[in-house]
Amino acid sequence: MSVLPLRPKSSALLGSLIREVSKDSMEQKGLIPLWFGEGHRSAPEAVVAEAHKAIDQGYQFYSASSGRAELREAIAAYVSKLRGIHVSPERICVTTSGNSAIQMTMQLIVDPGDNVVFAVPLWPNAVDMVDHLNGEVRRVPLKLGERGWSLDLDRLFAACDNRTKAIFLNSPGNPTGWMATPDELKAVLEFCRKRGIWAISDDVYERIVYDGDRAPSFLDFAGPEDAVVSINSFSKGWCMTGWRLGWIVAPAAVTDTLAKIIEFNTSGATSFVQRAGVVALQQEAFVRQIRGEYAQARDIAFQRLSAMGRVRLTRPEAAFYAFFAVDGMTDSVEYCKRIVREANVGLAPGRAFGPEGEGFIRLCFATSPDRLSEAFDRLEPMLR
Repeated sequence: MSVLPLRPKSSALLGSLIREVSKDSMEQKGLIPLWFGEGHRSAPEAVVAEAHKAIDQGYQFYSASSGRAELREAIAAYVSKLRGIHVSPERICVTTSGNSAIQMTMQLIVDPGDNVVFAVPLWPNAVDMVDHLNGEVRRVPLKLGERGWSLDLDRLFAACDNRTKAIFLNSPGNPTGWMATPDELKAVLEFCRKRGIWAISDDVYERIVYDGDRAPSFLDFAGPEDAVVSINSFSKGWCMTGWRLGWIVAPAAVTDTLAKIIEFNTSGATSFVQRAGVVALQQEAFVRQIRGEYAQARDIAFQRLSAMGRVRLTRPEAAFYAFFAVDGMTDSVEYCKRIVREANVGLAPGRAFGPEGEGFIRLCFATSPDRLSEAFDRLEPMLR
């Protein structure tokens, strides 16, 4: 019997272009891998210890779809303290990663023919999910100037119409390091209120900022019943990429429905990992330590790349990426493959973040100074 036809949208899914670059090289001897969005550090020791302890104590069974009460309470307390607002546990849903939080948020609001407006370039999974749901993706490019990346609000608002369900902002942004200002977020939120549009923020990098303790968010200005969704994850601030644990802050009126969507997708996050998440939220010193390390790495990356003749970049405001243009590069995927072959350094092609990213390369500088310096020594002959 031959294989039966698949859903066309599923058959047409594109694989990650970062993985296309890395698939044949991840085990390459001596490779310096700076292509994926994760730091070189492991999770805090207390978090690892709590996971072991939780397994021994029997946290090996299903939990509520929206997450264990103790973790939802801990997240609510964390967000409330961080932002100086009150967020109740009833507004929290725990998810198996920030990625699944985005997926299920889109499942919550997007019908075929609806559109979602994105500021791009952007990590592709959010955009692709709307397309997979037979929604329309509307892309509003960030502008790159001497002072960095910026968002044209007039252009963002002009992209919306009567089929627009949401505006989606990733701030701080992957791959650009762009960060929306409080005034910009207020303006977007007010526009969404007037038009009856959801305001969705991917806040995963909110603690990886280099001027202050956190990035601004829609949550700073929204009321508890506003149509605002904040998506977050333990991956970046706590170095827990492989643990697959995230959360959603949403109006309490929709979290029961979100819990049903979680049940259909994953049945809920892993129980012992949720226990570890409670302890992770207590590791404020760790978050500040790694942010200091990333700040040092950012300075090294900016200094070294700025001295390379073919490179154009601005210093990122936040996150842990250098997103730089390379003069004369016409195909970032093929060029990153060449870099792997000739320099033994793994970088992410800009086209992986949408057509607006072509001509750029993303380098994750969340690694040790020695490793980073060695990577730039290898890259310099190709980029000077």
